[in-house]
Amino acid sequence: MSFATLKRNQKDLMSKLKEEATKLKDPDKKGYEDDRYWKPERDKSGNGYAVIRFLPQRDGEDMPWVRLWNHGFQGPGGWYIENSLTTLNKQDPVSEFNTKLWNNGTEDGKDQARKQKRRLSHISNIYVIKDPAHPENEGKVFLYRYGKKIFDKLNEAMNPDFEDESSMNPFDLWGGADFKLKIRMLDGFVNYDKSEFDSPSTLGEFDDDALEEIYNQVHSLVELIAEDQFKPYDELKTKMEKVLGLVEDTDTQFDVEKFTAPKSADPVVTKSDDVSSNTGDTMDYFEKLANSGS
Repeated sequence: MSFATLKRNQKDLMSKLKEEATKLKDPDKKGYEDDRYWKPERDKSGNGYAVIRFLPQRDGEDMPWVRLWNHGFQGPGGWYIENSLTTLNKQDPVSEFNTKLWNNGTEDGKDQARKQKRRLSHISNIYVIKDPAHPENEGKVFLYRYGKKIFDKLNEAMNPDFEDESSMNPFDLWGGADFKLKIRMLDGFVNYDKSEFDSPSTLGEFDDDALEEIYNQVHSLVELIAEDQFKPYDELKTKMEKVLGLVEDTDTQFDVEKFTAPKSADPVVTKSDDVSSNTGDTMDYFEKLANSGS
């Protein structure tokens, strides 16, 4: 949509966003470094703070976020860190294998499936208002990858629980609100619960010319989940088999009754099976280990 259309259709866009966010509120449970992405830096104690503004989607795209599923786990053959084809509503070899492990009737099978489960992240465009750790990022547009906890904050803004709370489109340039990202370590885990939206206001109190300049910098989101961002099924299957040390005989490679969880396939420790809330931190950990050859 054009900038003029964006401003004219604020209410219609809000209705569409609320509907879509409601559908995704409770999902069933990759992206790596590049200079388009921003992420908050945490201090030695694990705390971090920044102020950002979520931005609308580029002209021609439907939603101001995309969802990306991935897998990250280690086996005797190394690390498996790949986008999941389930993002595209296609069959994925790890998800298929996990289903068979889960249904093999053993607790070991279920435990191994949990270690290899897919993880969810959302990606949106943001404008960085305040970044104490890296002030050079302020006033710039980035992509931001976030998990379920942050998405829940967005959804709550669009679909408040109580009648006395006003609904807000957090992606709106004029009627949205700055988002105070507050990160802390709680019982050894990264926690975003104190993050909150400020009062609704025009981004930066900028005039329309300045807002249009910012809007013209937003990145395409649909490109992030295009077909070319995913490896073919057969290639993923071969890599999974190598990482997990599965037998090469194609007649027995999915014999889950005989499959024993490799000792080196340690899980990423999380509070529960829902690991999507800290996806970015988890994948950073995966990537560092993989790149170091661990």
